[in-house]
Amino acid sequence: MPRLNTLIIYARNMQRSAQFYHQHFDFETTGEIIEGLIELKSKSGINILIHQAAKSVKLGQATVKLSFDVQDIEQFITQSEQQGLIFGAIHHANGYCFDNTKDPDGNSVSISSRTFRNISN
Repeated sequence: MPRLNTLIIYARNMQRSAQFYHQHFDFETTGEIIEGLIELKSKSGINILIHQAAKSVKLGQATVKLSFDVQDIEQFITQSEQQGLIFGAIHHANGYCFDNTKDPDGNSVSISSRTFRNISN
């Protein structure tokens, strides 16, 4: 069975986008462009490749949203704001919360505590 391993993100400024995911979401990268891509590795196993966007590519459309598991949403937002990453209002759902922001190219990025919710019936 195939498994999802890598997301490719098209960016106007590859270095800026790589730095965004490194700084705010702890991806490891050398920042080096190899074969036209900057590779970012995560401890979770899903990696990101940053690819140079063609001028014809319309960035920031809401067709895909990257969602990161974060247990303490408020703490993560506080730390992120100290680094210049601003989120909107926290949304509360069935036993979890989530919040949204954008990456440098306007792509939707979410943090969610859904994975950590306590479901008891």
